[in-house]
Amino acid sequence: MGQLEDMQVFIRVVDAGGISKAAEQLSIAKSAVSRRLADLESRLGVRLLNRTTRISSLTEAGKGFYQRSKKIIDDVTELNALTNKSNSTLAGTINLALPLSFGLAHLAPAIDDFIKLHPQLSITINFSDQQLNLIEEGIDLAVRIADLKDSSLMARRIAPIKTLICASPAYLQKHGTPKTADDLKQHALLYYNLSSSSTWQLKDAQGKQHSINVKAKIIANNGEFLKGMAIADHGIVLMPTFILWQAVAKGELLPILSDYTTQQLNAYAVYPQTRYLSQRTRILIDFLVERFGDTPYWDQ
Repeated sequence: MGQLEDMQVFIRVVDAGGISKAAEQLSIAKSAVSRRLADLESRLGVRLLNRTTRISSLTEAGKGFYQRSKKIIDDVTELNALTNKSNSTLAGTINLALPLSFGLAHLAPAIDDFIKLHPQLSITINFSDQQLNLIEEGIDLAVRIADLKDSSLMARRIAPIKTLICASPAYLQKHGTPKTADDLKQHALLYYNLSSSSTWQLKDAQGKQHSINVKAKIIANNGEFLKGMAIADHGIVLMPTFILWQAVAKGELLPILSDYTTQQLNAYAVYPQTRYLSQRTRILIDFLVERFGDTPYWDQ
């Protein structure tokens, strides 16, 4: 065996959780698996696994080698498919980082359709509103909703993200409907605390900027929860339309201060400049851009 085969054995040991299970899955002797690992570590000059009689765990060096090895093996698999003129068949793994609410509500159905088109693909997803370090975490592609300013990342816009200020009919009937941005100071506000600012920035029809310091009644790091609190008459919320659209369509929430605008954000597909973008990842980005477009379905 060469180093590529040794890497495949190493990956199988990690995925299986130990040498014995890996040997069983590979239908080879346990001693052969141990020898392959020893040869690989000797060649690299580092220990990749901490071995016990029952399980194996990655060392720090092993963690990085595992991520890069999986990518190399996936790329070789993809190259073989292309060489065999199987251009319509995508194979390998795509590691994704997706925002929680947008990911579950809108990206999950899209990925479902994408996998049905390319059933030989494997997808690994980290759902989080935190901005992960893509290189350290071995992420091939992340979707971020932002006014993107990080020049260390390559980005392509998937869709525009608009926001609305809303409240329930019952709340507005009880507390009155704000007519100006300053009126918001007299109301219960529901605040998303992963925002980069503790103020709501609103621009009126004349182009004047208004900064509203949010003294929130309820603070949370999840948009779906805050939408539910707004529907339950707890206050006024400023949220993306991709979260609010169905509640607005049903009349559960009413848009207010519609002559004011907020900062325009976008959903971007981002990836490190230093990372080779595989064909499978490029095709996924194209798929998402075409699916959502300049006027995504939640804004129609």
